[in-house]
Amino acid sequence: MTMPSIVDGLRGSGRGIGAFNAILLEHAEAIVAGAEDARLPVILQISQNAVLYHGSLAPFAAACLSLAAHASVPVVVHLDHAEDEALIDQAVALGIRSVMFDAAALPYADNVARTRAVVERCHAAGCWVEAELGEIGGKDGAHAPGVRTDPAEAAAFVAATGVDALAVAVGSSHAMNTRDAVLDDELIGRLAAAVPVPLVLHGSSGVPEDGLRRAVREGITKVNVGTLLNRVLTGKVRETLAERTELTDPRKYLSPGRDAVRTAVAQTLRLLAPAPSPVAGH
Repeated sequence: MTMPSIVDGLRGSGRGIGAFNAILLEHAEAIVAGAEDARLPVILQISQNAVLYHGSLAPFAAACLSLAAHASVPVVVHLDHAEDEALIDQAVALGIRSVMFDAAALPYADNVARTRAVVERCHAAGCWVEAELGEIGGKDGAHAPGVRTDPAEAAAFVAATGVDALAVAVGSSHAMNTRDAVLDDELIGRLAAAVPVPLVLHGSSGVPEDGLRRAVREGITKVNVGTLLNRVLTGKVRETLAERTELTDPRKYLSPGRDAVRTAVAQTLRLLAPAPSPVAGH
């Protein structure tokens, strides 16, 4: 599936879609299975950090693309937070048609220039591009306390680069282990009114459920989820190993973890995309 086929109908509808980061094959399997349980589309993300963990993109990307191809609901495989332009080119060559190029740590003019060049190259290959204006938190970036994305600057950035979606800073932060982040709902509404492309929320694992519902109602379309899945997987594995100290077969303790992630994915997708109706299989 292509990203436009999933997100274009969501913008302005008060409904969103979950974009879940996979590090292990068990993550990827659980993400697709959770979407099938919810009967809703899903975005299966591979981050640059996950690629570094595996040592290369191709094997894990092939597995994710195969899972997407055989799913009973629409699944888009997306390269997340890629700072390396060569990695983006490799992803496109492998058949991935949705990427996030992250040049947010650069000065604004350099971010615009490099992002525009990536967009031109990706669009020529039929690839959708998400970008970021200002660093997303956890790294003293744009999601540090008091720092927010300016709607006028965001609109200018989209116009100058031609990106298909924009990650914005509205109060969340990466890698949070508590769910107490407070989003700026009024700012989300102003950004949605000013920016003509879907808005993306990174760092959603630190946002309580009511905050996510409001964010989607105000105009967030794509909601990235990573740390939540890691908390769920690790917690269930720890619980299983504590109860069954004799276990050495990873299948015996990773399976319950995978099932727990599957449940979390289905719950999150339903939270972000309430009625009217789920999608049919494709």
